[in-house]
Amino acid sequence: MMPATLPEPDLVLAETLFAQLREMGFDGKGITRDAYGPGEQRAHDLVSQLARKLGFEVMTDAAVNLYIILPGADRHAPKVVVGSHLDSVPAGGNYDGAAGVLAGLAILAGWKAAGLVPPCDLMLIAIRAEESAWFPISYLGSKTVLGQLTRADLAILRRDNQISIAQHMINCGGNPDKVVEEPPLFEPAQLRAFLEIHIEQGPVLESAEIPVGIVSGICGSLRYRFARAYGQYAHSGACPSWCRQDAVIAAAELVSEMHRYWHELEKAGHELTVTFGRFFTDAVDADMSKVSGLVDFSIDFRSRNAQTLQTIDAHLQQTAAAISQRHGVRFDFGEQSRSTPALMDPGLVVALQNAADDLAINTQVMPSGAGHDCAQFVNCGVPGAMLFVRNQNGSHNPDEAMEFSDFALAVRVLNQTLFTMMFRDQN
Repeated sequence: MMPATLPEPDLVLAETLFAQLREMGFDGKGITRDAYGPGEQRAHDLVSQLARKLGFEVMTDAAVNLYIILPGADRHAPKVVVGSHLDSVPAGGNYDGAAGVLAGLAILAGWKAAGLVPPCDLMLIAIRAEESAWFPISYLGSKTVLGQLTRADLAILRRDNQISIAQHMINCGGNPDKVVEEPPLFEPAQLRAFLEIHIEQGPVLESAEIPVGIVSGICGSLRYRFARAYGQYAHSGACPSWCRQDAVIAAAELVSEMHRYWHELEKAGHELTVTFGRFFTDAVDADMSKVSGLVDFSIDFRSRNAQTLQTIDAHLQQTAAAISQRHGVRFDFGEQSRSTPALMDPGLVVALQNAADDLAINTQVMPSGAGHDCAQFVNCGVPGAMLFVRNQNGSHNPDEAMEFSDFALAVRVLNQTLFTMMFRDQN
């Protein structure tokens, strides 16, 4: 039988933890919780210690992901999972990732305080190293949760200190050999669903004056993190236009054409974003009186449609070849990295919408242009769904300004959804 009363999530607990995370993560400008470093570790320790104090089952895996479990009546049944990550970008905000972990803990704490025993385990995972600002790999932490990290991945170096993922795991108490040689703590087949709360990282909900978003799908990405245009340095006054091999002009033409083609694809119905996030000449060799011989840049394509990503990448290669021939430059895009788009489970999307309707909470169904851990679970066969919380001032910056009242609404939607989906089969 479904219990008569839906337990309230412990929102006071969540609000207190947000304040503690802010205090321990403040770097003088923003919030820094470095992946597999002291900042992320302090956050994991805080959540772990509190979960043990509250009487939950607490464990870590070989990659030091944190698992907090409210035991269910059938310990062998597939687990319902909530969670997100606790790391941040350098000088970022306090809510990106942490909102999903604290939402899950608030729900588990509310259910435990009410003496509620779900039919199966309800598990919160605080996932390591989601932010690729630290290690140039997508979904590092969730790949370790799902047993997808490779031996080669372990050798990847963290950008700021040039220390490997493997050594960082060891420093945090993990065992990188077990990460790649042994099965994960829980196989995907043992997970009934994965649900994640996250702040929205754009302006859609804020502009629409809607507090909560229901995610329809998560964009995949196709990236060239360290691309280069090679030209020829020459004197700015002595080298006429016909003999220049100008890397700046060539790279600028590439950016301009890709931007034009992006809008052409959008008009044709494609969902896509195109971003050149890094773009600079050499700090030592470039000069006002020189034709530039080198430009470094990055390319980030994102879409929920894998074929769209292939289409824009093919146009990139064709455009680069034409510009190279025209200007006598050479493009080297470097290693390509990519992540797979993920569609949310239709049944879970409906369940979230029904819960919001029951609670009279205004929502908007929307795609996610940013990547999230939920995508990795979905692409491993675990049904997934996400809620966005309206967030002022964007994400990945010190000015993140999520209103706690909006967070509380999203938590209540997730709380009711979990309650209904876990107990409905007993009616």
